[in-house]
Amino acid sequence: MKLGIIGLPNSGKTTLFNALTRSNLPTGAATSGQFEVHTAVVSVPDARVDRLKAMYNPKKTTYAQVTYVDIGGLDKGIGEGGLKGQFRNELAQLDGFLHVVRVFEDENVPHPDERIDPAADIAKLDSEFVLTDLVMVESRIERLEADMRRKGRTMEKTQVDELELLKRLKAHLEDEKPLRDLDLTEAEIKPLKGFGFLTLKPVLIVLNTGEDGQTPALNYPHRKSLIVPLRARIEAELSQLDGEDQRMFMQEYGVTELSADKVIRLSYELMGIQSFYTVGEDEVRAWSVQIGATAPEAAGVIHSDLQKGFIRAEVMTYDDLIAAGSEAALKTTGKLRREGKDYIVKDGDILHILFNV
Repeated sequence: MKLGIIGLPNSGKTTLFNALTRSNLPTGAATSGQFEVHTAVVSVPDARVDRLKAMYNPKKTTYAQVTYVDIGGLDKGIGEGGLKGQFRNELAQLDGFLHVVRVFEDENVPHPDERIDPAADIAKLDSEFVLTDLVMVESRIERLEADMRRKGRTMEKTQVDELELLKRLKAHLEDEKPLRDLDLTEAEIKPLKGFGFLTLKPVLIVLNTGEDGQTPALNYPHRKSLIVPLRARIEAELSQLDGEDQRMFMQEYGVTELSADKVIRLSYELMGIQSFYTVGEDEVRAWSVQIGATAPEAAGVIHSDLQKGFIRAEVMTYDDLIAAGSEAALKTTGKLRREGKDYIVKDGDILHILFNV
């Protein structure tokens, strides 16, 4: 999972990036207006992995990972007819966005529009993304219509279907609505992924509040979106602490859950992702897979050969294993199951893939 941290200048994007990745990048006006891309891979906190590690005592423990990308200089393309070039290319490669929206007041960190208006900030960037997608859709429609004039009835059905779909997208975008609000089937979404449409990607709106943590009432009635308030500056400071110092600081500011844990948890929910596990003396490992994935698809996350040669999966649930106390004890309960190619993997499943290549 690769998530981009976006937002207007001085909204706290890099501060959030520091909080999530325990980095210490310069923030604020020092970086405003510059095109910079910072990337960090973070292990997903998972108490289940910790418990499995204690049970199996493996040589290696691997947590699931999420990649965060902090993209600076996004303001350069705003109001210029849609984002282009390197800006759009970076954004198109992401799975989803963390849209940081400024709520805090700070006279030393001026808002680019000289006002604090979260709803207006969200609408400004959303409109830019809609326009960017619309430009791409119109360009593709022009090429397909040129092909149709040239080929006539010999034009391939896949191109005819694509043209019809793109016209639906165009009408929707012209109404200034994100594509994620459009009723699209999985079969329709699949060929669209290659375009990297920005408004098709899920969005977690992060309201960056001041120390008081107060947040405005905000209505954002769009699909594949969530809203979370967060004190990014305090969370960034917390990320630099460990152990007792961190616990004392959290207690002082009333922080019950670190931003990394909260944002990752909500990101998984937003992206429709769940965790499954593989265990043994060599390694205990967490894997991420889409909700609704079959056992062969989960096997493919581990290695493509496992999916190609999939025979069956031995499955036990995390809860059953913990309740039994050991894998050997679990086997005596009859709760270690053998599942075939149609099995739908569930969150917390522990899989052993049997395959033949």
